[in-house]
Amino acid sequence: MLSSKWITTVASIWIQCTCGGSYAFGVYSSVLKSSQSYDQATLDTVSVFKDIGANAGVLSGLLYSAVAVHRRRRCRGNHQASSVSYLLSFGGPWVVHVAGAIQCFAGYFLIWLSVTGVIHRPAVPLMCLFMFIAAHAQTFFNTANVVTAVQNFPDYGGTIVGIMKGFLGLSGAVLIQVYDALFEGNPSIFILMLALLPTFISLLLMCLVRIDERDTQGNKKQLNRFSTVALLVAAYLMIVIILENIFTFPLWARIATLILLLLLLASPLGIAANALKDESEISSQGLVSAERSPLLSDNGSLQSERWSSAAGDPKEHHAADEDTPMLQDEEDLNVVQAMRTGNFWLLFIAMACGMGSGLATINNISQIGESLGYTTVEINTLVSLWSIWNFLGRFGAGYVSDILLHRRGWARPLLMVITLATMTIGHVIIASGFEGNLYVGSVIVGVCYGSQWSLMPTITSELFGVGHMGTIFNTIAIASPVGSYLLSVRVIGYIYDKEASGKQNSCSGTHCFMLSFLIIGCVTLFGSLVASALFFRTKRFYKLVVLRRLNLSLQDDDR
Repeated sequence: MLSSKWITTVASIWIQCTCGGSYAFGVYSSVLKSSQSYDQATLDTVSVFKDIGANAGVLSGLLYSAVAVHRRRRCRGNHQASSVSYLLSFGGPWVVHVAGAIQCFAGYFLIWLSVTGVIHRPAVPLMCLFMFIAAHAQTFFNTANVVTAVQNFPDYGGTIVGIMKGFLGLSGAVLIQVYDALFEGNPSIFILMLALLPTFISLLLMCLVRIDERDTQGNKKQLNRFSTVALLVAAYLMIVIILENIFTFPLWARIATLILLLLLLASPLGIAANALKDESEISSQGLVSAERSPLLSDNGSLQSERWSSAAGDPKEHHAADEDTPMLQDEEDLNVVQAMRTGNFWLLFIAMACGMGSGLATINNISQIGESLGYTTVEINTLVSLWSIWNFLGRFGAGYVSDILLHRRGWARPLLMVITLATMTIGHVIIASGFEGNLYVGSVIVGVCYGSQWSLMPTITSELFGVGHMGTIFNTIAIASPVGSYLLSVRVIGYIYDKEASGKQNSCSGTHCFMLSFLIIGCVTLFGSLVASALFFRTKRFYKLVVLRRLNLSLQDDDR
């Protein structure tokens, strides 16, 4: 029972809900700045290392491939040698969680010691290292949960990635709710909470995060229930955030809202129990299949099916060129092999434009609001609600892309084209400066930014295989801080400083950010064109994938 994919999904959701400390930087940035006597430029430098740590997850991907994917394959090859299998069984996603927990505790605990004065004030480079380590833990938690989820639900990769990435996007709001109820007004304690809570939760639940080889029936129905819970949590958090920015909640009200939130987050356990009950009933009737999905199964069965499905059409053989590696007669590509393909770099450039522009927007949204005359309450509401729009993009893009792929046969990169083009509209709205523009623009940009975080890992697993998915999608994710640095520092910061005036080097009016966001709009439009090239290059590949997946998916949908 505990090795079921449903229990794994619940454990992963709970870990995802607590590991997004990097999204709550605004809570403790002021005390970090004052305690360390930083100016704004120095604080921004520390923040950059936070962004790098939270996105540069290559090491987590390599570790996952070594202890989870490779170990599983070696154990299969040695299934007759029980002693060898026993030795090789020491490994799995839990190892990645342990590595993340160590970094999470070490990074945030050292920051807390520095802020509270327990240790001598560290040099700026050392504080940057502390922040990098703390944020880097997030990539280990995320990789272990997302890649395991994709392997457990290969036919609905978009949906399960959307769920996992969505709860990660909500984690900042969840952590802030815990802080508001228990430690409000003491941001240094919040740093200590970030060191202890994610570490404890991950160590407690890590052994439940396992790769489940069984291909069970009714996956779609249960995933839809998890999706419903995710939407309810997001809606609840949105209501609470809005009310907290309008009214002052007494302590009992804050505790009550936290208890209701925890009850909502506990509800996935009921879904898992129901799924296990259904499986037990089906199993008793002898209807459970033990075979894996042909898309992500091991090479032997996958190769035979991929070629038999295309044997009747020479054009389809021609489509299986070097840039659609999952159609080749070879193992899943590693990161070096993937980087030799055009598809990898098209995806990287598109993400630098999309993720980079979204990150640059949220990093500067407070300054944009100040220049346009928004009140502090309005700005705080915008910042708080960003996590909700981010979640809707992450969850919605994964869910919708699965529907379009299974029912319409539309290649997943097409949704990336659409969201990046829509993101351009959002940036133009922010640049326009009309009354209420930030409310409209932040919703559009937030949703489209979040969508990239579910589309990119899913497309990566489909184009390059699941064997090294963690390493490859974390390598592509480096595009986010790269794009953010170029757009934040070289575009927004440079133009703002030129427009600023006065002793405080401040700027007021629409001209402060208009040119910057028109340029950023052009960048995301270029990203949409790059994604279009990826769409046309992979169109035939997705056609073959859909032909192999429709039977399985339609069987689940009918149930």
